[in-house]
Amino acid sequence: MAITCFIRYQIDPFQHAAFSRYATAWGRIIPRCGGDLIGYFLPHEGTNDVAWGLISFEDMAAYERYRAALKADGEGRRNFEMAQTQRFILREERSWLAGIPATLNQAREVAT
Repeated sequence: MAITCFIRYQIDPFQHAAFSRYATAWGRIIPRCGGDLIGYFLPHEGTNDVAWGLISFEDMAAYERYRAALKADGEGRRNFEMAQTQRFILREERSWLAGIPATLNQAREVAT
């Protein structure tokens, strides 16, 4: 994973189910359009109006190809429209991160 788009969502805390449906649809759409979906995350404890989405790409060129595929994807367009209509996303912020390879996917050690 060369770059990861880290999306922070401020969501309506009373519409977690709607955000979950939105994220679940991306679970089909994002891989089909060329992104490596790490996952979407809803609040569990603490702050109840912040959710996260993480999607990785080989590089920015791969991201641009993904964006073009996403614009042409009917299910993707419908998912965006559903979010706009239902207004469960109040704000969205994107940051681009580069992972430190030696720290990625490190499983915990199991005591024997």
